[in-house]
Amino acid sequence: MQFFSPITVLAALLGVTSLSAQTAADPSADGPILLDRIIVNAGRYTDLVGATDSATAGTVGRAELVARPILRPGELMETIPGVIITQHSGGGKANQYFLRGFNLDHGTDFATAVDGVPVNLPTHAHGQGYTDLNWLIPEAVVGVNYQKGPYYASVGDFGTAGAADITYASVLPASIARFEIGSHNYERFVATGTPQLGKEGRLLYAVELAHADGAWTVPNDYRKINGVLRYVQGTPENHWLIAATSYAGKWLANDQVPQRAIEFGLIGRFGSLDSTTGGKTGRHSLYAEWHAHTFDVSTEILVYGVKYDLDLYSNFTYFIDDTDGDQIRQRDDRIYGGLNAKHTRRSEFSGHATETSLGLQFRDDAVDVLLARTHRRAPVGTIRADEVNEATLAPWLENKTTWSEKIRTVAGARYDTVWYDVQSDNPLNIAKRSGSKLSPKLSLIFGPWADTELYLQGGYGFHSADARGTTARVEPVTGEPAVRPHPLVRSQGVEFGLRTRVIKGLQSTVSFWLLDSDSENVFAGDSGTTEDSGRPGRRYGVEFANFYAVNKWITLDADVSLSQARFTDTDPAGDRIPDAVRSVVAAGVTLHDLGPWHASLRARYFGSRDLIEDGSERSASSLIFNLRIAYTLSKTWELSAEVLNLFDRKVNDQEYLYSSRLRGEPVGPEDDGGYLDHHVHAGEPLTVRFGVTARF
Repeated sequence: MQFFSPITVLAALLGVTSLSAQTAADPSADGPILLDRIIVNAGRYTDLVGATDSATAGTVGRAELVARPILRPGELMETIPGVIITQHSGGGKANQYFLRGFNLDHGTDFATAVDGVPVNLPTHAHGQGYTDLNWLIPEAVVGVNYQKGPYYASVGDFGTAGAADITYASVLPASIARFEIGSHNYERFVATGTPQLGKEGRLLYAVELAHADGAWTVPNDYRKINGVLRYVQGTPENHWLIAATSYAGKWLANDQVPQRAIEFGLIGRFGSLDSTTGGKTGRHSLYAEWHAHTFDVSTEILVYGVKYDLDLYSNFTYFIDDTDGDQIRQRDDRIYGGLNAKHTRRSEFSGHATETSLGLQFRDDAVDVLLARTHRRAPVGTIRADEVNEATLAPWLENKTTWSEKIRTVAGARYDTVWYDVQSDNPLNIAKRSGSKLSPKLSLIFGPWADTELYLQGGYGFHSADARGTTARVEPVTGEPAVRPHPLVRSQGVEFGLRTRVIKGLQSTVSFWLLDSDSENVFAGDSGTTEDSGRPGRRYGVEFANFYAVNKWITLDADVSLSQARFTDTDPAGDRIPDAVRSVVAAGVTLHDLGPWHASLRARYFGSRDLIEDGSERSASSLIFNLRIAYTLSKTWELSAEVLNLFDRKVNDQEYLYSSRLRGEPVGPEDDGGYLDHHVHAGEPLTVRFGVTARF
């Protein structure tokens, strides 16, 4: 039986641009036939019919990434169909993520990794699964590999809605030095390259210095210094690498503000009610990876260690609790490390090609976390201080079998165990706890017929709960008995999908999906974070993604994602899940190598969302256009311009409904003494950036 080498498929998904395979000495011999050399053009260009296990898994290649206009590094994630990235505070804070009916907050329910190293932070000072991507250097990224739903045995915590692995390049087309300037005191310098060291060695270096004020009345003054150093020795099939990253950022924040403060004329759309909010953060990592591949067996091992810190000052309710202000400080100081190992064997079972993978994942987080009251960053009192050790262990197993020319299956399972050890400043909240979940997965793949493949998938997933909540016996503020959620919150999903390339040059996918969660997260305005509501929820929807290579110099793409999110229990408050995304549309036209010109025009629609359980209050929708144009002067020099929010639309990046109190306002009618209001964070206005790039 002739079939594609799994190594070839893996290379396509990981963004490898070329792959060598041996040719069998005797093609007529029994057993699998090895393929000749294959050239893979990674990205949404790539024909993935027969090469993936889902309609909603794929890769976005470097050619698509470098062409896109982006406001912030995290927007690389918007290359994933259906994903929206926003911000509700200062530039150095983690972005807000939306996908498949989820307000993912700062990362809950979407597992993100860079070069395989997990980025989500459990038991974080600001939000469970906090995912800060401000340390990414887009010019050094070669691909974004993504998958949606809880259907993959290799994906564990936070992977209910999906997962992504952003991959740094081993080989870049050229070394570059780029300088950019733009609106609102935007300045940025980046240099990156991949010089060859030795016969089969490549060194990736990338360094970035940046500053931006934004359009805010109180300038963000966001400053960052960022670097990546990565050495790879070997071939795509057999190699090892060692890498280090280092990032430091500092900024002033502009948190969401009450709509009435704007309407009363107290502040403008870009104004602030607390000029001392903001923060600083750092992330420093070291990791190493080893890959050994033959036709029959492959082994991959990744070890990593990360030092992370965040010191964040926020004020979301302003003057409800204190006439001097409700500012809080959230500090997170942690070291985490772990191991990801995978061993794969390819063989035949009763004449059927089969591939079995056994994996093991281990991670340990040692966290010092603080929540305190402050006034203009001066300490007022500690709400709680904890030292947490959180360890997770997960073996997993997955089998892929080709039963016939038109039928394949992927069956797998993982068993996750978590151990929490919380040492609190309140002796009543000192405790240990553990929990486990078995998560089976199954995918059925049919076809292809007429360059079309069908997928039916089902699986169980989960996300971990904040360790402090699972062990607390009393609430830190009120002293009342605490409700302790299970350490691992169950989710389950099913999906039917289709992938086709029946029209030449057009890659299209459509999927119908449903996801249930045992306990939903909702935004809590009093703390500015997302909390566990204890209510079960259901989400369902449809996604339609298209990528059309019209010819060698023009591509079109259009992605539509529609979803509904509802609580499934009975509650007088209502059944709407607040801030759940309902509709996302992204489309673009890109011109490649049109003489010396390159250009990309993109549109992004972010639909209206219910802000309260009864659906009586909704956010505004937004539609913005972004443009990037580049002109190649010579082999060395290139000029570029980006125009973000091209038509200067007055939109909100984020919008919530909760109560707050302005300075001087009398006690309000809400239970907490505030006034229920829309709280908005304005989107950036028309922004222009110019760049000059030298290639060498």
